[in-house]
Amino acid sequence: MIYKSAQIESYIKKTDDKIRAFLIYGSNEGLQRDTVKRLARSVCPDLNDAFRVAELAGDTLTGDIGVLYGEFNGQSLLGGRRVIIVNNAGNDLTKGIRKMLDESPTGGNLLILSGDGGLSRKSSLVKMAEESADTAVFACYEDKGEDIRTALKEMGLTFEPAAVQLLCARLSGDRLINAGELDKLATYMGSAKNVTVDIVNKIIGDSSASGLEDIYYAVLAGDKAGGLAFYNRYLSEGNEPVAVVRGLNYHLQKLLSCRADMEAGDSAEKAMQRLVPKIIFYRADAFRQQLSNWSRNKLQRALAMVYEAEKDCKTTGLPAEEIVSLTLLRLAAAAKRPG
Repeated sequence: MIYKSAQIESYIKKTDDKIRAFLIYGSNEGLQRDTVKRLARSVCPDLNDAFRVAELAGDTLTGDIGVLYGEFNGQSLLGGRRVIIVNNAGNDLTKGIRKMLDESPTGGNLLILSGDGGLSRKSSLVKMAEESADTAVFACYEDKGEDIRTALKEMGLTFEPAAVQLLCARLSGDRLINAGELDKLATYMGSAKNVTVDIVNKIIGDSSASGLEDIYYAVLAGDKAGGLAFYNRYLSEGNEPVAVVRGLNYHLQKLLSCRADMEAGDSAEKAMQRLVPKIIFYRADAFRQQLSNWSRNKLQRALAMVYEAEKDCKTTGLPAEEIVSLTLLRLAAAAKRPG
């Protein structure tokens, strides 16, 4: 069965014997690790207790599922429920785990499967967990605005809506990293309560996603120097150049989608409102200007240019940094040309 955040919290407060196993997976690795630990502690507060906690590697169980049988059906010498954590659990364990749960007596022990990075909603292990009455599945994806608002409220802080939007842009998609940044914000606030845009700007630095946007918005406005400066800073932080062209492709697709809506009769504002996720408030004017400067034909040529750049990064053996740099310069030049 599918669990949401509220159900996870309810389980941690009061465990449910009907749930014999959890599958935790998704792209938000920090949230995944945190959820696994919190669920495990709901059974045994001390995760270093070797009698009640067992941790196994998923790839070692493929050829010997019996090890998992033994751990799941074992009893602690000192009493109490046991928790068995399987790290990097993948689809190759689907049939074995379902068979083990069906054949094992109800003993109160809890199995927690921490999914490998390849799992998605279509994966056999995920489908099995969703369809099982004794197994709960929780998908961990990037933190959303509601998660950030909830965290701020729990810290006793109030906030401007625009401040939360800016936090969404500045914070990463990782729950543990975000928690550290929000703790830093709470420390700065001291006895003050209301989080404003100015405070967020002072305390929370740009994430990689925000850094990428700086590149797009400068280049597509025709600002060669600014675009290259943002690009070089992005590379200096250890990021890959190919991520820039991939992100550019996504950004150009959003512009093209809006242009199509506008040609069908929508205003720029209405076309932008259709986008999911919506353009962050402080980028809205710049995005609207791009819609004015970039026609459908220009956008299609830009997309072809970006596609060729990504292909060249992967196939030519030339330095990817230089390929992307040249593409940014060409796009900035195109931004200044009519048509």
